[in-house]
Amino acid sequence: MSRFDTTTRFNHTARRTTLRTLAAATLLAASAAPTWAQQALTPEAARRVVTPFYEMLNRPATKDLAALANASLSPDWKSYSGEQTFKARADVLALFTGFGKLIPDLSWEIKEVLVAGDRVVVRGEARGTPQGPFFGVPPGGKSFNIMSIDVHTVRDGRIVASHHVEDWATAIRQLAGN
Repeated sequence: MSRFDTTTRFNHTARRTTLRTLAAATLLAASAAPTWAQQALTPEAARRVVTPFYEMLNRPATKDLAALANASLSPDWKSYSGEQTFKARADVLALFTGFGKLIPDLSWEIKEVLVAGDRVVVRGEARGTPQGPFFGVPPGGKSFNIMSIDVHTVRDGRIVASHHVEDWATAIRQLAGN
């Protein structure tokens, strides 16, 4: 056997071993990765993740808000109303409780869900009839109906952050009769 034949056989064997090692390492890495990271977030899956959050906003005085929060929010979840302005989870749950007392018929409907990577965008609609002063408007038996836009960041099947905008100016106009 010539030196060329031995070198060729060695290179072929080394290449096969390297390819097998790479394939095994790839399979091992893929199996060790979290299942959530392997699957793209579909609109249906996104809706399942965010639905408990919106359930908290439907007649909140009648709900176990902590249980609903545990179903959808990470323990360190933050609700952003500005780039640097946020409330922690406990503060938001207290706010929702207050809304439930002030607006017993509050409802928040998911109108549309869009997904972009780990972000879930929800176009929603809020309705309610405040039973007390609301943003300086005295109660008068009138209701509001406004749009909201929320951008939720989802990790490991839970919402870790929410950036939101609600059209409270329209609610104030509707309640004031303007």
